[in-house]
Amino acid sequence: MALTVKKKIWYGTLFLFILLILTGGAGIYYTAKLKIEAKNVLKANYESLSYCHTMQQQINNIEAGYSKATKIFDTALQKQESNITEPGEKEATSVLRSNFNKIKNGDTIKQNFKIIQEQLQQILLLNMNAIHHKNDMAQKTADEAFTIISALAILFFLIGFSFLLNFPSIITKPILEFTEAIKEISNKNYTHRIHIDNKDEFGKLADSFNEMAARLQYFESSNLYQLMFEKSRAEAVINSLKDASIGLDKNNIILFSNQQALQLLNMRNEDLVGKKASEVAAKNDLFNFLINNSISTPFKIVLQNHENYFIKETVDINQNEAQSKVIVVKNITSFKELDVAKTNFIATISHELKTPLAASDFSLKLLEDERTGNLSNGQKELIKNLKDDNLRMLKILSELLNMSQVEAGRLQLDIKQVDPKIIVESAVSAVETNAKEKNITIKNYAGENLPLINADEDKTTWVLNNFLTNAIKYSSDGSSVETSVYKKDNYIIFSVKDHGKGIAKEYQPKIFDRYFKVPGTNEKGTGLGLAISKDFIEAQGGNIWVESELGQGSTFSFSLLI
Repeated sequence: MALTVKKKIWYGTLFLFILLILTGGAGIYYTAKLKIEAKNVLKANYESLSYCHTMQQQINNIEAGYSKATKIFDTALQKQESNITEPGEKEATSVLRSNFNKIKNGDTIKQNFKIIQEQLQQILLLNMNAIHHKNDMAQKTADEAFTIISALAILFFLIGFSFLLNFPSIITKPILEFTEAIKEISNKNYTHRIHIDNKDEFGKLADSFNEMAARLQYFESSNLYQLMFEKSRAEAVINSLKDASIGLDKNNIILFSNQQALQLLNMRNEDLVGKKASEVAAKNDLFNFLINNSISTPFKIVLQNHENYFIKETVDINQNEAQSKVIVVKNITSFKELDVAKTNFIATISHELKTPLAASDFSLKLLEDERTGNLSNGQKELIKNLKDDNLRMLKILSELLNMSQVEAGRLQLDIKQVDPKIIVESAVSAVETNAKEKNITIKNYAGENLPLINADEDKTTWVLNNFLTNAIKYSSDGSSVETSVYKKDNYIIFSVKDHGKGIAKEYQPKIFDRYFKVPGTNEKGTGLGLAISKDFIEAQGGNIWVESELGQGSTFSFSLLI
């Protein structure tokens, strides 16, 4: 039957306790033996010596005639008779009694006294010899006790010392093995095992530990396989992406990079993945640009002596409060080339169409001249409609040309110091005729002592004119349109407010996009005016925005630096 750790400790303690009892028992045994022998000497021999000495003293007194001495002698003799312990002592005491009785009976001859003296000497000699013999025995017993107790003490010391050295290891060795095993497991060494052959608590614990380690090893193997499988699949998905993609964790450690990104950065995978972004940025200018710039506009990279255009997108990923991100670099070269081709096409077509339109406008003016002949009312109406259509076409072409200039980067600005009130007056005067046709009142609110602004007067006036034209177009007859210009901080703010039906919140962010028209709008238009206005204002370093509520009208505003 296997001993448990508890029983081992109990038996070990019992063993030490038995050693202690044996050592103490031997000491007690020999001490008691010496005590008994000393007591026997005192009782058996020393008392007899004392009685004999008393009788020797009194026998002389008896011989001298003292009557009291006889009684004392008789008492001592009686005690001696009851304390006979040595061989030959009884015979001597009997002779002593016989001769003492003769003296008591009156026979006082010297021979009796002599015999009594001889017997007393005999008793003394027997007891003295007995004391000497017993002393030798006691000394022998003491020596034996010393030898045995010393031997037992040395033996028990060696046994106890050996026990002290070996027994704690029975407890501590398994604990040390478990400590080492736990360290190995914490370091993910799941192959480590504990080998304890005992079937005590430590043995059972070792079996449980080994089973746990085996399960951890199995799970580690299966999880590692699963992770490797998922990693391979993720890498396949990432590499299948057409756009260059770079993943970074919350500590800006690069997690992955597909082949497109490696080719774009001209780096190897081992030089990128697992590195800190700051380390890579210090060695690669393009990577430094990608992680340290938040621009969303296209940028140009020359690859293989060919200009390529890219746009960067940053996708934030939240996972258990950890902020990771993926940088996606899209190649938009083909779209850029199409956009350039479109811009050139629009510019070319717009320029080419202006010539026949101008010629047709000249022809219409000739038809209106009475020298070419009189026209009927119907013919005049047709000519008027043709002129309106011609003007509308010229306006559209003008907007397309402005847009193509902005897209091509050929927008020419004539920046100079301009009085804001002059811009407002020029824009208002250009739309007064349209306002009168709809019986719309234009109210102008201008601040006092407005400073000059740095702006392109013509293009700024064109933007304000576009705001006013739209306000008049979408206002009901007989209403009013308010313009205002005022100073705020380092800006001059221009605003145009109408009282139309307003713009829904979901459409306001798109109102300045090209070709965008608010759904449900019946008015004709290209959807380019506000987009061009935004380009003109932003090109001058200003801002443009709209504020509107359904049923409350709209307020279009822009700001320019003083």
